[in-house]
Amino acid sequence: MSETEPKPPILYLSSFLHGLDEKRRAPVPAPWRSDGENTKLMLVIWPKHKAGTCLRGMPEHEFTKLIADIDAMPRGDANKGALRRVIGRGSVQVTLDKAGRAVIPDEFAKAADIKDEALFVGCIKYFEIWNPARHDSAKAVDEVIAPEAFDLMD
Repeated sequence: MSETEPKPPILYLSSFLHGLDEKRRAPVPAPWRSDGENTKLMLVIWPKHKAGTCLRGMPEHEFTKLIADIDAMPRGDANKGALRRVIGRGSVQVTLDKAGRAVIPDEFAKAADIKDEALFVGCIKYFEIWNPARHDSAKAVDEVIAPEAFDLMD
């Protein structure tokens, strides 16, 4: 790849279980680190899954798309203001350290019930960070829904 060609986007694939240290640092999987120790990621408390809250991680450009989706909602939609507030106060930018670790802020860890271990789950354009036991419940829900979702694909 030449210097003029844009870098291909990171694909968040597979899953990785990592322990957290005493400062709640967890290593972000190496294939997900676009800029090594300077990788910046957005973490969002994501309360949308039936199994419970997880954290959604994404590069800044995906976070910008998320904000654009909110902006595209109809003017006067009460959901728009609520989403801005919930996502605004439940988001943080993290920069990976030299070892590729991200600090999971205390409030975020509590919201997602992440204690000693964190399961990083690839979702192609973003990733999620789960309490491993809670993810087992999410996976069971997904396995019920997935066959119908696959039927919608070509």
